[in-house]
Amino acid sequence: MSAFRRRGYVWLTLVFFLFSLTLHWIFGWKTFVQEQIEHHQPIVFSEYFAQMMRDTMENWQSEFLQLIWQVAGLAYLLYVGSPSSKEGDERKEEKLDYIIKQLDAANYDRLMKEWDQKFPKK
Repeated sequence: MSAFRRRGYVWLTLVFFLFSLTLHWIFGWKTFVQEQIEHHQPIVFSEYFAQMMRDTMENWQSEFLQLIWQVAGLAYLLYVGSPSSKEGDERKEEKLDYIIKQLDAANYDRLMKEWDQKFPKK
């Protein structure tokens, strides 16, 4: 499997990000030029660059970083098995063990050993 197909979501997200960032800067340039002409001011790229960097960083901070943390950060924490991602798992396991013991007490120990071998605890 190629790296593009394996990481297709990442590549597609990068393309969307670069496309939207490019459009943001192109339309920002057109607006900047129009405002400078209306105010009879010279069109200076350094002023445009500073203004667009400020706007881009504001958007980045308020939207993108929040989304990255909420989606990617929490997904990563679930993946690595943080304590907060396992809330209630032990309680559920204990309840299931109790139910199995009540339903089939004679085979309980054998079943637990089989399942522990088949599904080892991490």
